[in-house]
Amino acid sequence: MTTTMLKDSLAQEEAAELRFSARRAMKRRATSIWLGRIGFAVFMIGGWQWFTTEGWVDKFFFGQPTEVWNSLFRLFTKGTVFGSIWLNLRITMEEALYGFALGTVVGVVLGILLGSNKYLSAVAGPYIRMLNAIPRIVLGSIFFVAFGFGIFPKVLLAAVLVFFVVFFNAFQGVREVDPNLVANVRVLGASPLQVAAHVTIPSAMTWIIASLHTAFGFAIVGALVAEVLGAQHGIGLLITEAQNTFDPNTVFACMVIIAVVTLVAEYLITLLERSLPKWRPPNRSEAHAI
Repeated sequence: MTTTMLKDSLAQEEAAELRFSARRAMKRRATSIWLGRIGFAVFMIGGWQWFTTEGWVDKFFFGQPTEVWNSLFRLFTKGTVFGSIWLNLRITMEEALYGFALGTVVGVVLGILLGSNKYLSAVAGPYIRMLNAIPRIVLGSIFFVAFGFGIFPKVLLAAVLVFFVVFFNAFQGVREVDPNLVANVRVLGASPLQVAAHVTIPSAMTWIIASLHTAFGFAIVGALVAEVLGAQHGIGLLITEAQNTFDPNTVFACMVIIAVVTLVAEYLITLLERSLPKWRPPNRSEAHAI
């Protein structure tokens, strides 16, 4: 075995050891994070149960974890006066998903359009800020008066909440595109549509996807608020009914259901976000380095 081969073998062994150590450190960190999360949940739920059992906190107003569990079991086994829990959850999710899709599409299109055109941005900017300042519950009331108590006003309210989150991120994402990169593409003969398709939109996509984490939560909030204002089915209606009958356990049970759905959606959006760097164009610092 030559000296060169020996050095290569030692280098490969050292690299393998470093990779193994890195994986082991990552596993330890992941385990530590999950233990911390579980410990925090046990501490909060256990403390809640203890305080209500001892009478230090009135369970009539604040509920009790064991009763919340019983409410969850009852919802999924016996249903509600407004139908099965699956029916109500499906209706709420339909409203939220339709609103999420509508608000995202409109927010992305207008955000990219206004971010790319300074004149349109200057003209429409004050009106968008004015609309953003209007309380959402007021918009919900207007939508119900104008469109009745069907699904459309609920979708519209959810879409409005999503729109502003996505719009401002898309707008800022376009403004952060490296102007030198855009200029170079134009010099090569790219049309405005090609610049948008191959540079502007991919560069802003990281901002847009990041906004979806918050936007989906707002879509759920919009659907729930709309159902509180007026609905025949939905989780928001169940929360309103439980509130009117002084049943905090059912309120918390509905919150748990919504939280689980939101966490699943958050996980799916995270998977989508992780795939972006594979085709994202270089940012400003990377472009200058090149």
